[in-house]
Amino acid sequence: MNNNWSNAGFGDFAGQSPFTARSGGPKKERKKINSPLGRTAVNLLVTLVFGAVYFYVALPPINFKASEFYVFVILLCAVYAFCAILTSGFQGEGAKGYFDFVKKQCRIPFYITVALLLTAVVGGILGWQLFRAGDYRELLKVDPGDFAAEVEEISFDQIPMLDADSAMKLGNRKLGELADMVSQFEVADDYTQINYKGRPVRVTPLRYGDWIKWLNNRSKGLPAYLIIDMVTQNVEVVRLQEGIRYTTAEHFGRNLYRYLRFHYPTYMFDQPAFEIDEQGNPYWVCPRITKTIGLFGGTDINGAVLVNAVTGECAYYDVSDVPQWVDHVFTAGLIMKQYDYHGTYINGFFNSLFGQRDVTVTTDGYNYLAVGDDVYMYTGITSVVSDESNIGFILSNQRTKETRFYSCAGAEEFSAMDSAQGQVQQMHYVATFPLLLNIADQPTYFMALKDAAGLVKMYAMVNVSQYQIVATGGTVADCQTNYRQMLSNNHLIDDGALPVDQKETVGTLAEIRSVVQNGNTIFYLTLAEQEGTYFYVSAADDPTVVLLNVGDRVSVIHDDPGLAVSNVIRAYSAARIG
Repeated sequence: MNNNWSNAGFGDFAGQSPFTARSGGPKKERKKINSPLGRTAVNLLVTLVFGAVYFYVALPPINFKASEFYVFVILLCAVYAFCAILTSGFQGEGAKGYFDFVKKQCRIPFYITVALLLTAVVGGILGWQLFRAGDYRELLKVDPGDFAAEVEEISFDQIPMLDADSAMKLGNRKLGELADMVSQFEVADDYTQINYKGRPVRVTPLRYGDWIKWLNNRSKGLPAYLIIDMVTQNVEVVRLQEGIRYTTAEHFGRNLYRYLRFHYPTYMFDQPAFEIDEQGNPYWVCPRITKTIGLFGGTDINGAVLVNAVTGECAYYDVSDVPQWVDHVFTAGLIMKQYDYHGTYINGFFNSLFGQRDVTVTTDGYNYLAVGDDVYMYTGITSVVSDESNIGFILSNQRTKETRFYSCAGAEEFSAMDSAQGQVQQMHYVATFPLLLNIADQPTYFMALKDAAGLVKMYAMVNVSQYQIVATGGTVADCQTNYRQMLSNNHLIDDGALPVDQKETVGTLAEIRSVVQNGNTIFYLTLAEQEGTYFYVSAADDPTVVLLNVGDRVSVIHDDPGLAVSNVIRAYSAARIG
């Protein structure tokens, strides 16, 4: 056998060749870099290369309040220590000798690691809820509110009817109609709800179909975004002169997360939201996270970076300076978590565990409500003991975090959903998570009822305080009218109260005709005093219409022609009055 193998050091972990050890020959040390300065340079170079690759991929914030920063630095220390051992040639005799050698080479990385771990442990302890329950409670300021006075009643033609799943179906269907886009792009899953030009809409960008399609189209960017009107269910494809180049679905330098990290290396960010300004320019709203209690506790938002999705221009704004058109700075999840702290520690940490006097938490779901020019997050508030009822609810402005609590004992959202489904149980419809509305100064759950295919078939309204009051209808207008009638029957509103978009017409029935449409009987009425105008009403919505005869004196509740002029007017009730 060629003895040159032993000189090459094969198997030489302990500084000697196994062949030499067996023959009792002299020990051979592993080759090392003789210059200490050279070894340090090599170690640093390898560590920097590893750090650059890791930073580019993992994107940790350079911030002592970010746990990812500690992982990043400790990994760098481990890489440097390993390189120091390799470049020094594994010197030492026996286990103790090797240990002393490793300790000498790794002294500085070891001290850095210990210092970081101690900082993290102490900083974490300083943020424990056990010691800082009062600070956690104060993360969210909650003021009492008057729901009927502060939340305006809206007409049925302004009620948002689309949840995120329905909007997604409409968006995908619309893209399928565009032959020039459907083969290259998909619709992203963002569907952010915003107020746009006074209308509640959901907006979402496109994304590339796959890597090959990204390579083919990245130079021009994403050509459009979608606007889904939550009232009319109209889907608009907004084509851009210059494509969207910065998105969460991009790769390399134009990936939004990477773009933010390289421009703001010390910032911690919450989930970005896709929005458009009043001129239709697409932006990413990127909330900046801060830790306010200890090192890692008390998560809050102190501002947001707005990134132009087309040009990449970006600017940071404090919360108080965020432009009015922005709707999503504080995420729903963060607000709900802060309220849970507020409600849980209302009387201190130990009360949250023992006794639990006045302890409240949010319910499991949430929805959005348009109030003025802002979007508010809504969620129910219940006692810490699960009793399927709410003591009230909160509305929180997602731009400013202004939060109000409205006391209203009643059903929690999932109980209301069960009530609505029970009303049409023979059809096996499934209710969407409810939207909170003001109907005749009554807090009201509004929800869509879907079939097994996910298509909206009916709508339901459930009174929050008396959830046995459930009204349904094939349209939002019918549902609202039936609900108001039930409120009147239960003496919750004045019998004469009508919505702002409806009026009453009294006259003599001159003609009545009927037709069956989709299994429903529709009656068309003509009044002698309203010649040329037909009122129509479904027997399913108002069964008393089948009792009317020509010549009867009737009262018809219908759409206000001043709002929607038509020679055929939808009637919500037609009752004989004499």
